[in-house]
Order: sequence, then C-alpha cells, then structure tokens
Amino acid sequence: MKFYFRIFILFINSFFLFTFLTMAVNTNPTSEMDSSNPFFLHHGDSPGAMIVSKLLNGENYNSWKRAMMMALPAKNKLSFVNGTLPKPSNLYDSQGLAWTRCNNMVLSWFLNSISIEIANSIIYIDDASEI
Repeated sequence: MKFYFRIFILFINSFFLFTFLTMAVNTNPTSEMDSSNPFFLHHGDSPGAMIVSKLLNGENYNSWKRAMMMALPAKNKLSFVNGTLPKPSNLYDSQGLAWTRCNNMVLSWFLNSISIEIANSIIYIDDASEI
C-alpha cells in the first residue's frame, strides 16, 4: 500500500511540476511574440554576432552601409537605427524594457561591425538612432 501511495505522490508532484513549467514557458512574452514585431529577438541573435562581414574602417563606408542596410531590416531592427521606433518615455515598463534590450542588441552589432578606433568614439552612445 505504501508503495502505491508513493507512486501516486510522485505522479502528482510530476504533474504539478510539468504544469508549472509549461505555464512559465507559455507566459514568456518573447515565446509568443510575432517575428515581425521589432522587439522580437531570435534565439540565434546575440550581442557578439557580426551581422556584416567587413568591419567599417573609414574607407569602406558605402559598402559597409549597404551591408548594414540589408542586415538590419532582415532582423527587423532598422527602426531602432532610423528613429522610427523612438526611445519610450518609461524605460521600466514592459515596452521600455523590450526597447532597451533590442536597442542594446543593435548597439552591440554596431560595435562588432566597426574598427576598434571608430568603436572607441561611439562606445558611450546609448541610443542606436544617435549612431
């Protein structure tokens, strides 16, 4: 009898754990977010990513800009650079936090796409549209 009772308790605990984990995954806003939303970040997006193959060095601006103008819309992040998605007034609500997260990702992509000398001159800029 004790054996069956322990099996039953184990089953109940497993059921509640599964239910809790499923709810936690399903309530994650980015898991339900449409990929066309500018706040969407793909699991492959990372701050260390290089989204263009050649670093901006001051002499290759036109080709670098062309590459960035293809890469940023492909990731649906051009609006952070051209200012069409401005910085929200409240950075601590859910939209402000999402904007900050994506803006920082774009800033990281910029820093990884330019030479060290140029990066040192823009490292403290906090808004991607100011670059």
